Amino acid sequence: MTRVTNAVAAHRSRKRLLKRAKGFVGDRKNHIRLSADAVLSALSFSTKHRKEKKRDFRKLWIMRISVAAKIHGISYSKMISGLTKAGCQLDRKMLSDMAIRDPESFAAVAAKAKEALA
Repeated sequence: MTRVTNAVAAHRSRKRLLKRAKGFVGDRKNHIRLSADAVLSALSFSTKHRKEKKRDFRKLWIMRISVAAKIHGISYSKMISGLTKAGCQLDRKMLSDMAIRDPESFAAVAAKAKEALA
C-alpha cells in the first residue's frame, strides 16, 4: 500500500492559524506553537471584550449625560427619573448624542425632566 500523508490538510491548517495570528508581535506571528496559544487566548478574549464594549459605551453615555445635566442644574439620577415620569422614550445613547451635538434640544429635555419632578 502507498504511504498516505496529511500534508495538504496540515499545511492548510497551519496557514489558517498563521492568518489569524496576522498582526501579532514577535514570534507569536510566525511560529506555529506560539501562534496557536496566542490565537486561542485572543479568541477567548474577543468574546469577553465584545461583552465589555457594551458596558463601556453605556458608561460613556452616562458620563456625558451627567455632565450635561449638571450644566442645566439637575443631577443625572433626577434627570432620568424625571424623564421616566414624563414618559420620555429617549434612551441614554440618544441623550448622550443630543448633549454633544444639539445642546439646545438637550436643554429642552432637561427642562421637561425638571418639570416632571416638580
